Amino acid sequence: MQQLFHDFIASPIGAISMVTCGGKLCALDFEDYEKRMHKLLARYRGDYELVRRADGDGIGERIRAYFDGDLVAIDTIEVETGGTGFQRQCWQALRTIAAGTTASYGEQAERIGRPKAVRAVGMANGRNPVAIVLPCHRVIGADGTLTGYGGGLWRKQWLLRHEGALQQDPARDSGRQLSVQF
Repeated sequence: MQQLFHDFIASPIGAISMVTCGGKLCALDFEDYEKRMHKLLARYRGDYELVRRADGDGIGERIRAYFDGDLVAIDTIEVETGGTGFQRQCWQALRTIAAGTTASYGEQAERIGRPKAVRAVGMANGRNPVAIVLPCHRVIGADGTLTGYGGGLWRKQWLLRHEGALQQDPARDSGRQLSVQF
């Protein structure tokens, strides 16, 4: 059984569960989506045991820096995702979408040299075990609409606003259901 290290990070959009292995980030998800995180860990890691450990690798500090406004603090966090070769290719392509910008699923498919694999790219993004750091929140529909996000669309909207890719409209925003403007 593989030992993985687990910690929590406070964030403006809810507590985040962080799992590391060998000094690399292998899972990052919102606390209210921990069931999904465990499902993905089991799929990609097999048998594992989570051991509570404060962030000894400094990964949590870099994620906190991102939330504090240093948007590039997460860009060089090493990840160990597991997954198929195609999934890993899709997830690594997410890192080519700079903070403050978005790309469509079609553009992501083109980036990996598989322009007809738009739906497969979407499916792979839906199984991304490392939210925020592998920024699937930066992928939107071809028509500019926000599409699904494993942490909820309200979080995707918040993250895109935080990065400056989505305009704020305080007159129309209320609670978690934020208006979308591109």
